[in-house]
Amino acid sequence: MNTQLQPLQTLAIGVPGDSLDAYIRAASSVPVLTVEEERALAERLYFNDDLDAARNLVLSHLRFVVHIARSYGGYGLPIGDLIQEGNIGLMKAVRRFDPTKGVRLVSFAVHWIRAEIHEFVIRNWRIVKVATTKSQRKLFFNLRGQKQRLGRLSVEEATRVAADLGVTLADVQEMEGRLAAFDSSFDAPLDEDDDNSVLAPAQYLVANDADPADVVGNDQLEQRHGRQLTLALNNLDQRSRDILERRWLADNKATLQELADEYGVSAERIRQLENGAIGKLRNAMLA
Repeated sequence: MNTQLQPLQTLAIGVPGDSLDAYIRAASSVPVLTVEEERALAERLYFNDDLDAARNLVLSHLRFVVHIARSYGGYGLPIGDLIQEGNIGLMKAVRRFDPTKGVRLVSFAVHWIRAEIHEFVIRNWRIVKVATTKSQRKLFFNLRGQKQRLGRLSVEEATRVAADLGVTLADVQEMEGRLAAFDSSFDAPLDEDDDNSVLAPAQYLVANDADPADVVGNDQLEQRHGRQLTLALNNLDQRSRDILERRWLADNKATLQELADEYGVSAERIRQLENGAIGKLRNAMLA
């Protein structure tokens, strides 16, 4: 069965958008299916790939998606978006529903609906993700419910939550810290009429390279230092320049002993030549 379910946008009931109340009223007006009606529609879809049957199954359960989506209203996300995500989960459940198992579609679909809404909440509740692994997501939703009921958790309460959820106390404390954080715009304007308004980072962080005069001055200084360094290297004798280049500039740096063997002197003499060359470069750069 490769045919896709008909998208909700093409259904007569419409989608949750600007007129959310109208959508909810329309979804609630669709009659609830009896057990026999649901089984007959599900069998038509399962055995015959009947998309009209799939459409009716989806429409008759939209009110259920609205009910679930409303339970996630505390996350500050648009309820219309939550309903849309739940509707996606409902359509996936309808496609995968097996009427021969003897369960109602609503019992099967609830897991798919919640899974889609969970993913949406995780993706959008924070700019920086608060939960990435399966265990963190479970902790995120359970701990947020606990915090809404208890407020800030004491060590004893956090320990009890950790035991209930099968995680460590450190996991609970870390997630509690993430939940307590908030997103802030980098350059949000200051509301002078609000005494509690918080300065955006752009208003107090210093950009040291923001002044064009400073940028030009720094560029000129770097160019001058580059010319001085090149001139100082060229003024060294061939052996000193070779030692410096191979000890400091080469990808595979030579050891003192390797250079000593090559020049037929001691390693200590190579070290003296190296230090002398560095001193000449330092003096030239300070001139």
